[in-house]
Amino acid sequence: NDFLLLMPAFKNGEVVGYASCTSHLVDLGGLGMGPEGADIYDEGLLIPPCRLAEDGDPNALLMDVIRANSREPIGNEGDIYALIACCEAGVNRLTAMMDEFGIDDLQDLSRYIVETSRRGTIQAIAEVPNGSYHNMMRVDGYENELELHATLTVTDTAMHVDFSGTSGYSKKGINVPLNYATAYTVFGLRCIVGSDIPNNAGSLGPFTVDGPPGCILNAQHPAPVAMRHTLGQVTPDLVLGCLHQAMPEAVPAEGASCMFDLPMRHAPEVAREGGRRFAIEPVHNGGTGARPQADGLSATAYPSGVFGSQVEITESVAPVIIWRRELRSDSGGAGKYRGGLGQSIELSSANGASFIVFLSVERLKFPPLGRMGGLSGAVGRIRFRDDDSEIPGKGELRVTAGDYLIFETPGGGGFGPPTDRDPGALRLDVRRGLVSPDGAKNDYGVNL
Repeated sequence: NDFLLLMPAFKNGEVVGYASCTSHLVDLGGLGMGPEGADIYDEGLLIPPCRLAEDGDPNALLMDVIRANSREPIGNEGDIYALIACCEAGVNRLTAMMDEFGIDDLQDLSRYIVETSRRGTIQAIAEVPNGSYHNMMRVDGYENELELHATLTVTDTAMHVDFSGTSGYSKKGINVPLNYATAYTVFGLRCIVGSDIPNNAGSLGPFTVDGPPGCILNAQHPAPVAMRHTLGQVTPDLVLGCLHQAMPEAVPAEGASCMFDLPMRHAPEVAREGGRRFAIEPVHNGGTGARPQADGLSATAYPSGVFGSQVEITESVAPVIIWRRELRSDSGGAGKYRGGLGQSIELSSANGASFIVFLSVERLKFPPLGRMGGLSGAVGRIRFRDDDSEIPGKGELRVTAGDYLIFETPGGGGFGPPTDRDPGALRLDVRRGLVSPDGAKNDYGVNL
């Protein structure tokens, strides 16, 4: 459902740069926003690069095609115009900056920024001990559990990551194209190495990523990839497990990693019977791993940075009631610095009509690990209120009238031994309900 726009910026009749943005649209057809597709053609409308507008006029035929292939044509059209407005804002700010400083083109400035960033990044890499560092993570997968492998090779001037040993591709849409895996892998490394240097070709160039074609982190066309974020967003924790071996005091603990993305849609019979149609994709995040000098962040998306969806907005655009949304006590891994907490969300149908949830989440089996003696965070969990049976994290789930569905997102791992936690910080955690008295006793050895 990603839709990418690119808009040129002109000055004196010449192209001086581009503004670009990307976003999910509400619905682009196919089986829906879930991992059920057998190949990429099941996953919705594919649009090759083409003109969306020319001289300010939208491409009417293209817009007709997009509307005709969507369950939510009006919402899609609104999203597209919002993306156009975003690009226009970027173009206008760029040309205004050039006018302010009397610049006719960006060539000299771009070369300076890229080269300065490249030199700064190489200096940062030189501070990391040379060597080869390997890490393996077990993840839930879909049909079966999977192994993700990464080997980080550090030289004086570069870092290379190799995914050899990683499990093969899935028959479901959790496969990850290499460009996506590369983006998140390099982002994870750059959060530690040269984090104050801007993202551009100069700062990204010293980092390279590869993997065997056909492994789940290097999916080949036409493998299904709709929910590529599910494992793609685990790659920062995967590669940081390598970097931890070289810089043990600098790398945070593992976190929830992928978003608890919960696409929902009306059930097919609701549309046939003239009921309320809707498609929505609320996001609810788990906790990040504790940092070397601070607690993890609760209900915060890392590495995606996507804000959690607001209850009021969800309820205003979909026939869904969210009865409860609260932090999960004791879900953050214990440590000198505590992992960020996950959250609990309870929801149901607002009008008695059934709806479908397209699940593709991780960390229901394997918890986010702590570092330097910190404990693991809590695993996630999905269940109905009246049935304590655990629901798998991937697949289509029907919610009917009277069902109350509960999502519990994972907590982040802790950093450092729990016995080293500041007593005042632990007392404050207990007072705020972030850690229970039992949790303080069992995990920290303190009676409160």
